Amino acid sequence: MKSLAASSNMSWIYPLRNGSLALLALGLLSACAVNPTGGVDFVTMSESREIELGAELHQQMLQETPVYQNEQLQEYVNEVGQRLAAVSHRPDIEYTFTVVDSPDINAFALPGGYIYINRGLIAYLNSEDEMAAVLGHEIGHVTDRHSVRQQAARQTNSVVAGVLVVATGVGSLGETSSLLGGALLSGYGREMELAADGLGAEYLAAAGYDPLAMVEVIGVLKNHEDFTKRTSSGASSYHGVFATHPRNDTRLQEVVGRANELAAENENEVDPDKFREIISGLSIGPSTQLAGSNARNRYYQSLLNYTMVFPDGWDWTDTTTTLNANAPDDALSLNVSVQRLQQMKEPRLFIQDDMGIENLQKTEVLNQFGLPGYTGINPQDNSRLAVIYYGPRAFVLRGSEVGGEISDENDAILLEAIRSFRPIAPNERNFVNPLSIQYVRSDGRTYAELAADNPFDENAEDLLRLYNGDYPRGEPTAGEWIKIVR
Repeated sequence: MKSLAASSNMSWIYPLRNGSLALLALGLLSACAVNPTGGVDFVTMSESREIELGAELHQQMLQETPVYQNEQLQEYVNEVGQRLAAVSHRPDIEYTFTVVDSPDINAFALPGGYIYINRGLIAYLNSEDEMAAVLGHEIGHVTDRHSVRQQAARQTNSVVAGVLVVATGVGSLGETSSLLGGALLSGYGREMELAADGLGAEYLAAAGYDPLAMVEVIGVLKNHEDFTKRTSSGASSYHGVFATHPRNDTRLQEVVGRANELAAENENEVDPDKFREIISGLSIGPSTQLAGSNARNRYYQSLLNYTMVFPDGWDWTDTTTTLNANAPDDALSLNVSVQRLQQMKEPRLFIQDDMGIENLQKTEVLNQFGLPGYTGINPQDNSRLAVIYYGPRAFVLRGSEVGGEISDENDAILLEAIRSFRPIAPNERNFVNPLSIQYVRSDGRTYAELAADNPFDENAEDLLRLYNGDYPRGEPTAGEWIKIVR
């Protein structure tokens, strides 16, 4: 499908006469472009600048937002997205599709073909058609240049306000902007969302997907919105305007219906097994990449319930009771072992009496996160030794440098890791044992029974219904594929 974009430059200047308040026209340099829906829009940004801006914003997104670390899912989303983009009104620009590691129910588009979908939204979708509907909707925002048109409207609003300050004598630019803002921006909310729905449905049909999946996604979003209102969970909803389409929205049914007529000309070749296979294992809950807030190289020991941070690049091996962490060049290492306390005494005395080590150098009393401890350089082997009490156990940490004596610089590195030792916080449980979506064949049990066996959330029963498109009162049928949480 060829791009419909065309442009021309026009300008008008009309003088204000005798202090008249009548503003006949504005002195504006503008560009008019035909968009995929056939309308003519006022824009101030060239396509090349739109693509350049999108690339700049995409790089910023990658720096500030974690990408979901699942190569198979990333490739799958890109495959579906490229299939849709190829039949769109702007097939010649380069599209980039990214799965964001966020539990929020969201998807969005940046100028120039950059599309994002959160794993949190994917968890509630139940077919490749529904995922294609979300991506198609976002592609519609790109092909109709909605972000560019909004930018142009904002610029026009500011210029118009400035002219009217002179023409009307209104002294506040802000007041003037508010007077005209609604008129200038009318249609840039619901109208754009409906336009994106219509374009998305058209692309679904042309790519061999079911356009009615657009309506199904609206149902998914409305169900989630109803759930969050009832539970006061405060969860965000996807595209405020998009999510507020009524299920029986007449205009939405019309735009999707037109695309559905085209669907008869395109055979649907979607394999339902592929979606299930790739979505199984999808993480739910907070991003594990953000664990520990200040470090990505954080270690968790779920059995003994402790965590600590190592420098970037360090790796480790562990057992149920030991940990061996090493620098990339193996020049530094830190070992953690555990002993059961036979009697309570100062950690300094534990080192002296129970371990038989005296005359520590560069000593320091530890009292971190409510855990008492003691550390120093052991002259017997030049290691940085620390003992930290946690519950009925004494954790023994030994840091060593290849070649013997530890330099001041490396000793500071080891001390920083030792001081990071602390209990795992309640809100980090999902980092230790992350939950994920799994597809299984229903054995006939109700969602209440499934939730009782695996109470992953206080609203587990309703969440299982939401994940499976059965909210608010549906139940699984024996033998059908359903999502559960493990």
